[in-house]
Amino acid sequence: MKATHRVSMLIAPAFFALSACGIPATGVVEAGGPASGIVPTTPMFFVRDGTLVAVPRVTARPGDAGAALQMLLIGPTQVEAHGGLATEVPGAPAEVPGAPAEVPGAPAEVPGAPTAAALAPTSASRAPEQTSPDGPTVSVKGDTLSIRLPSGFGELSPLATSQLICTAAAAHRIGHPSGGAVTVTVSDGSGWHAEGTDENCPDP
Repeated sequence: MKATHRVSMLIAPAFFALSACGIPATGVVEAGGPASGIVPTTPMFFVRDGTLVAVPRVTARPGDAGAALQMLLIGPTQVEAHGGLATEVPGAPAEVPGAPAEVPGAPAEVPGAPTAAALAPTSASRAPEQTSPDGPTVSVKGDTLSIRLPSGFGELSPLATSQLICTAAAAHRIGHPSGGAVTVTVSDGSGWHAEGTDENCPDP
């Protein structure tokens, strides 16, 4: 008997034995995907030295432009503010768990506070996500977003308007990747409105 025939005779019984036990003989079958461990973030656009700066913010709702604007209205965290980030969008700042408390009369530069480099968009900040019926509402039609601000906002500065446009557009792109520009209109119901695209927004 040739060697090849002996090998075939040994393999065949093993194959049938596996089949009889219910074990598939088709190799390894992978189930599910690997755990990525990636934390979802959305870019917030704040202001430093008169220029827009993109800061990644941890969020439970990536791709939701309305949720991103709610977070933008909270403003920068105290740590980010110590690093030179500010906002021109009206809104109340929020206390962030673990952030250093502000001391009345304390100097702007706090010893040991993170530098601007430490607040670069390589590490995402975590801040409260507020959901309020009085917050901005966003309607979406393709790559065109319409932001309706709560009454009382009034006319915003060009930088504040850009913060809203860039933040909303960046969040929209997370859920709707597109090669074209995202157009955003902003209004507050009083007759004031503005429109722009994300073509001039800093890269997140």
